[in-house]
Amino acid sequence: MRIKALIRRICEQMLRDKRTLALLFLAPLLVLSLMHYLFNHTGNAADATIGAVGLPSQWTTVLEQQGLEMTIYDTADRDTLVEDKLDAILEMQNGRIHLILGNSDPSQSKALQMKIGQVTEALTSAAQQDGAAPAAKPELTVEYVYGSADTTFFDTLSPILIGFFVFFFVFLISGIGLLRERTTGTLERLMSTPVRRGEVITGYLAGYGIFAFVQTVIVVLYSILVLDMNMTGSIWYVLLTNLLLAFVALSLGILLSTFAASEFQMVQFIPLVIIPQIFFAGIFPLEHMDAWVQVLARIMPLYYGADALKSVMYKGLGFADIAVDLAVLVLFAALFIILNIVALKKYRRL
Repeated sequence: MRIKALIRRICEQMLRDKRTLALLFLAPLLVLSLMHYLFNHTGNAADATIGAVGLPSQWTTVLEQQGLEMTIYDTADRDTLVEDKLDAILEMQNGRIHLILGNSDPSQSKALQMKIGQVTEALTSAAQQDGAAPAAKPELTVEYVYGSADTTFFDTLSPILIGFFVFFFVFLISGIGLLRERTTGTLERLMSTPVRRGEVITGYLAGYGIFAFVQTVIVVLYSILVLDMNMTGSIWYVLLTNLLLAFVALSLGILLSTFAASEFQMVQFIPLVIIPQIFFAGIFPLEHMDAWVQVLARIMPLYYGADALKSVMYKGLGFADIAVDLAVLVLFAALFIILNIVALKKYRRL
């Protein structure tokens, strides 16, 4: 009977907690759906956009039949690839083939290089059988805009991971920290004083912000100096980006903590708020995915932080190239701070 009563109490408690039930049954479906879609729409060689210079029409036709999107140019170079957001440029001149790879996604670049090599060999063999080609196939030279032939997928992933861990731990600790202030009655006592809501939020942001700053510096320096992660650009831009990410996570964590009644409910926000962001932060190339996926990614703060970190650490770009990403992070932080001030109305209407 005692076991039966215990089981009944647990069931009744769970049924009263609608948020926990939603997390238990719906959150796994959401995460699995995202993973299924993203893993089945990951960029590959067939998704690449290639600029062709001096390429015979037969080559262009065969490459298009392989699923590659070909764009014809009279002249093209590395700057053309970056400005037009191409994945590669294929140029044929004097019997030689020169391939310029953007290498933003090393796995796609390797697959693309292999496919072009196969097409080159197949067309050369066919021409030799017709007696219309020299004995040797054209020499293929490869140039990389970012990275090199030894670049691995982790080199492009590591900047994203740095931003993610900073975002995740600041979000979790700040949210649970303010939640304890509420559950212990500290926030209610504070709100009973003449202090303004804006001053309360500023105080919490500054207090937790000190520790967020220290954590950010430690994570960035450890990743670069100890783990020897790829660092092409300025470390100051990396620190600035991570600090803005931490500030966004801090303001978001404090905001969401006002809707949680316990630490367990605060943790429930992780699969709904944090996990989707890592999927849309650039681990999977989004350029060739459906428009709705790209729109969804652009409402995620981590998307902009990861883009800025990858631009600096992997591509070696400067402040002007990440200014838009940093500005959006500032706007996210400002929005969450305003919502925090509004949310405190539930504790005091002054």
